[in-house]
Order: sequence, then C-alpha cells, then structure tokens
Amino acid sequence: MLYHLLYPLIEYFSGFNIFKYITFRTAYATITAMLISFVFGSMFIRYLKRKQVQEKIREDGPKTHFAKEGTPTMGGLLILISILVPTLLWADLTNTYILLILFVTVWMGLLGFLDDYLKAVKNQKKGIVARKKFVGQILLGLILGAILYFKPPDPMFTTATGLPFFKNLYLDFGLLYIPFVVVVITGSSNAVNLTDGLDGLAIGLVGICALGFAGLSYITGRVDFTSYLDIEYFKGAGELTIYCGALVGACLGFLWFNSNPAQVFMGDTGALALGGALGAIALLLKKEIILVIIGGVFVAEAISVIIQVLYFKLTGKRVFKMAPLHHHFELCGWPEHKVTVRLWIVGVIFALISLSTLKIR
Repeated sequence: MLYHLLYPLIEYFSGFNIFKYITFRTAYATITAMLISFVFGSMFIRYLKRKQVQEKIREDGPKTHFAKEGTPTMGGLLILISILVPTLLWADLTNTYILLILFVTVWMGLLGFLDDYLKAVKNQKKGIVARKKFVGQILLGLILGAILYFKPPDPMFTTATGLPFFKNLYLDFGLLYIPFVVVVITGSSNAVNLTDGLDGLAIGLVGICALGFAGLSYITGRVDFTSYLDIEYFKGAGELTIYCGALVGACLGFLWFNSNPAQVFMGDTGALALGGALGAIALLLKKEIILVIIGGVFVAEAISVIIQVLYFKLTGKRVFKMAPLHHHFELCGWPEHKVTVRLWIVGVIFALISLSTLKIR
C-alpha cells in the first residue's frame, strides 16, 4: 500500500526512489511486524484471558505441562496480523508471488482458527476432526498446484525442481506435480503443528527458516545473482523477501510473549498458517527439496511421530519415550528451555547448510 502510494511520487521527489529497493522495504516490513506484536501483544493476551480462550493440555502429554493449563491460546491471530499488515503496507500487491503467499497464509490461518475456536471457545475437545482438517489442507494444495501448473507466475516456472548440491540435475514431477504440491503444503503445515509443543520452539524455528528463505527469495529475484550461482531466476520472486521479512518480525515479536514461561500459545491458527506459508514459499521459489533441509528440525519431529506410531502398531513397543521428538528429550531429563534452545541451534545449522547448497554444486 505504501509502495503503491509513495513510489509513484518519485517524479515530484527523488527521495521516494528508496521504495524501489526490496532491501529497504524488507527491513521496514520486519520492523513493522515487530512493532505490531510489541504494541498490541499485551492487550491481545489480556483480551484472550477475559474471554477465557485457554489451552487444554493433553492428558497423555508430559506431566510437567499440566501447569500450563489455562494459558491463553489462539495467539496465532497476532502472528497473522503481524505478517499480513506489513506485507500489505510494504510489498507490491500486484505481484503474483505476493498474492499467492497471502492466499495460502489466510487459508491456513482460517483453517487453524476454526480448529482453535471449536476447542477453546466451544469446548469441543477434538476441534476439527483430523480427516476434515486434511481435506482443508489438501484442497488448498490442489488449488495452489493447479495455479502453478496451468498458470505459473513465470514462463520459466516448470514442474521440475533442482536437487541440492548437484548442478543442472532436476527432478521433473510432470503430471504428478499437483499431488506433489499437496504433499508439500500438507506436510509442512502438519510438521510445524507437531513441533509446536514447547514454549518458543516452533516460533523460533519458523523465524530461522524465514530468515533463510528471505535470502533465497532475494537471490532468486536477482538476475545477476542467479546467473552467477547458475540457479533459477524468476522475475518478481524477490518480492517474497518482503513477506519473509514480515514473517521474521512477527516471529520475533511473538517470541517475546511465547518464550518460556509462555504468556500465550499460537495454537493451530498460527502453526498451520506458518507451516503452510513455509511450504508455499519453497514451492514458489522452486526450492522444495531445500525445504527439507532448511526445516530439518520440523522434518525430524514429523518423522519421529510416524516412526513411533508405525512401530507401536507393529510391535506394541515404543522407539521414543514420547513423540514428537522434543517430548522424548524432555523425558530424558532435559529442561524445557534447554530442549528449545538446542533445537534452535540445530535449526540454524540446517539453515546454513541449505544456503551453502547455492554454491556447493
């Protein structure tokens, strides 16, 4: 909005030329997102407390978590506002990449909101049943996949994706591309949701991924950088850097209130939206395989659940003390804050490895 209002005024005042630069708008999108969180965070938490929108702790979870019963939830609404408002203010709203990422964020946010509303407000213990939640995720994947397949945002956008660490080696999904998009969107949103079990864990890891994707977005939208690194160039993809900046700011702002001991939880409203957004960014940048690396902790958390469920069904025994993986470490005697910080460190390592793939080819 500010971009559209102020940049055209360059013919009257040359200083408005600064709005042309993605780096400038990304920096201020990040700052705007943080300010929204800091200014409205406390008021929003008090509102949730008044309305008794509270977290219901699972009975089969770690016993140490029972003390968190009654903590306000649905904090994902604050995250969504902190992402959407700066993006609308600072990004080019005619850009297809921006429109698509906003579409995914809002869709998944609404799906998560409905689940949280049923659980926290209507006291329906299960919220949206799993199969209905999957329907919402799959439908989004089908719509996004169809758009990318039939009307891609760039003429160079294909059904193939590059393999990290290999030069000019691609995996072409062909007619299976749309189902592949469904898998990415569903998998990423559920992986973040599963990881959201400790104070500050998921939001910190999403912030790390968002920072990595900000770099990838900026490079992908620069013809000089992509030519030097011999990777795909997509005109206009650099605008996603602004969204990623807003995402980083929103994560930092929410972490202020979500760090241990948490004053508010994001709920499915935040977890599904953030996970879906990460998957969509990877798809729009053709960095789907790198998503597995940059979100390595999320992948490990999801795989730990799959292994635990399958092994228990086959043998009646458990591989981990409890799944997802962060609960296993808790039951091994690690304090909650130590598990969180250590997984953040692992997340930073994965992010650095993912960025290194641009050069190691």
